[in-house]
Amino acid sequence: MDLDFEVVSLPESDHPEAGETAPDFTRPLVNEEYWEDASLSSVVAEGPTLLVFHPMDGAFPTTYIWNEIDERGFVDDVRVVGVSVSTPYEHKALLDDRAAGVRLFSDPAADVAAAYGVENDLDGMAGVTEHRPATFLLDESRTVQYAWVAQEWPAFPDYDAVEAAIDDLD
Repeated sequence: MDLDFEVVSLPESDHPEAGETAPDFTRPLVNEEYWEDASLSSVVAEGPTLLVFHPMDGAFPTTYIWNEIDERGFVDDVRVVGVSVSTPYEHKALLDDRAAGVRLFSDPAADVAAAYGVENDLDGMAGVTEHRPATFLLDESRTVQYAWVAQEWPAFPDYDAVEAAIDDLD
């Protein structure tokens, strides 16, 4: 297959694993109407949550990730929240196009990505970091029930495995 991009191996990730407590954070949380500072713990207190780290809004992996999540209807079974370096304004545009029923945290300094071990320093761009694709299924106490983090760029979650993990919550 002739790709228009190069697949790149990413360094090892020191991310939360199943059974560990996911780090809490507070960032602007964007929905279809407005945004306000919110903590992850306040979101997971509402019920099981799929936390989805993705590259900046508008990047092809982000489009693919949210299209797949939309098509599978994960928001019908758990709360789904995304995290990326994109601003609340960019998140509003993404929510207008896809990611129905999702809320998105804005993490422009990639501090949350660093706390989760999913930061991706972009080659040839000093000081520019974004989020590598990653998914964490969390219960109401922020305990990780399922974790997947990309080991190469680009890479996408095994959506069947995510769906099975969501089903296992019942």
